Amino acid sequence: MTRISRKSLLLAGGLLAASSAAQADTLREALTSAYQTNPTLTAAREGQKATNEGVPLAKANGRPSANVQPSLTEFVITDSSSSVVQGRSFSAPVSISVPLYQGGGVKNAVRAAENRVEAGFAGLRGTESAIFSAVVAAYMDVIRDESIVELNRAQVGVLQVNLESTKDRFEIGDLTRTDVAQSEARLAGAISQMEAARSNLITSKETYIRLVGNPPGDLEAPPPLPNLPKTPDMAVEVALEHNPDLIAARESREAAHYDRRAANASRLPTVSGFGQSSYTNALGSLSSNIPGFVPNNSSFTAQVGVRATVPIYQGGRPAAQIRQAQALLGQAMEQEIAAERDVIAQTRAAYASWQASLELIRSSERAVSANELSLEGVRAENSVGNRTILDILNAEQELLNSKVNLVTARRNAYVAGFTLLAAMGKAEARDLGLEGGPLYDPIADYEKIEGAWNDWSSRPDPNAAATRTIDTPAQKAEIVPLPDYSKGNTGK
Repeated sequence: MTRISRKSLLLAGGLLAASSAAQADTLREALTSAYQTNPTLTAAREGQKATNEGVPLAKANGRPSANVQPSLTEFVITDSSSSVVQGRSFSAPVSISVPLYQGGGVKNAVRAAENRVEAGFAGLRGTESAIFSAVVAAYMDVIRDESIVELNRAQVGVLQVNLESTKDRFEIGDLTRTDVAQSEARLAGAISQMEAARSNLITSKETYIRLVGNPPGDLEAPPPLPNLPKTPDMAVEVALEHNPDLIAARESREAAHYDRRAANASRLPTVSGFGQSSYTNALGSLSSNIPGFVPNNSSFTAQVGVRATVPIYQGGRPAAQIRQAQALLGQAMEQEIAAERDVIAQTRAAYASWQASLELIRSSERAVSANELSLEGVRAENSVGNRTILDILNAEQELLNSKVNLVTARRNAYVAGFTLLAAMGKAEARDLGLEGGPLYDPIADYEKIEGAWNDWSSRPDPNAAATRTIDTPAQKAEIVPLPDYSKGNTGK
C-alpha cells in the first residue's frame, strides 16, 4: 500500500557521522535524546497510530457482521381463557449480514483512509524535521551565548585593568578626572552587557532542556553540514520532491478526492445477503386448556436471503454530503498549492540566509583582525600622548562588537544551513546518523493493524515515552564573581 519503504526509514546517513564520541555533549547526542524523549515527537507518533486505525475502520464497513439478541421474558399477566397459556419465554435470534454492493462507498473510503495514513507518515517526518531544527538552533544558541558571556567577561576584565591604570595615571597628574569617569562609565556598561548576556545564556539553556530533555553540558562544536545545494534552484528541486509538508498536502488532496467518490454512494442502492435464525423456549411454562393437547415448549426457525436498499428520498442529505465533499476537495487542492508556495519560499529564503551568513562570517573575521590591529595601534599611540583614553575604550568596544558578530554569524550560518536541509526534506531521523537504538518505524505499526478484523484484538494502554524535566535544576550562567567597582574611589 505505502510508497515509503521501511528500509528507507531505517537508513542512517552521514550528517552527524563526523561527530565523534567524547566526554562533552555532541549534537548527535542532543538529537538522539530529542528523538527518543521529546513530547511533541512522541505525541505525533501516537497521533499517527490513531490515523492508522482509519483503514481498518473503513474496511469494517465492507465486512460481514453478526449479532445475537438473547432475551428472557416473564409474562406477569396472561389470558386464562386462551387455549395455551405461557408463563415465560427465552429467545435467542441470530442475524448475519454480508455487504455485497455498497455503491463504491467502502472501496473509496478505504482508499481515502490509506492516503491519510500516507499523509500522516509525511506529517510525522515534518514533525521530526521541525524538532531537529529547533534542537540544532537551541544547541547553537547555547554555544553562541556561552561565547558571548565569555567575551563580555573578558571585556569587563580588560576595562577593570584600564580603570585601575587610569586611576594611577590620574594620581600622578597624567590624566584628568574626565578620563577616570569615562573608564568607570564604560566598565559599568560592560557589566550590564555581561549580565544581559548571562540572562540570554540561561534562556538558551532552558530552551535546550525543553527540547532535549536534559541540561546541556560542555557542548562540542557541531560537525560540518553535508550535501548543501550549490544554487537555490537545486534546493527547490529537491524540496518539491522530498519536503514532508508538501507530501502531506498531496496525500491529503488524494484522500479528499476519494472522499468525493465515496460521497456518491449515499444515493446509490446497496445490496447485502442476510441470514437469520431464532430459537425460542418457553422453559416448561406452556400449559394447554385443551384436553389431550401437549404444546411444544421450544421452536427453531432459520432463513437466508438477499436484501436490496434503494434510496428514494433522504431529505437532501446525499446532495449535501456530495457538495460538502466537493468543497473539501477544493480546499485540499488549494492547500496543496499553498504548501508548494511555502516550500519554495522557505527553501529560497533559507538558502539566501545561509549564503548571507557565510559572507557575514568572512566580513566579521576581517573585522576582528582589523580591530585587533587598531586596538594595538591606539594603545601604542596613547602611550606617546597621541590618543586619549576614550580612543582606547572605543577601540576595545569595536573589537568586542566584531567578535560577538563573528560568533553570531557562525551560529546563524549553521542554523540556516540546517534549516535549508529541513526545507529540502533532508533533515529527519532517516537522514541522520543517530545512535541509541533502532529508529521508530511507523510503517511497522501500520502493518500490524492494516488487515485487523478481530473485535477482541487490542494493545496495552500506553505509557508516556517522553521524559519530564521537573527534576532538572534551574540553569545558571556561572562566572567568577567580579569585584564591586561602584564604590571605588574615583580620585582625589
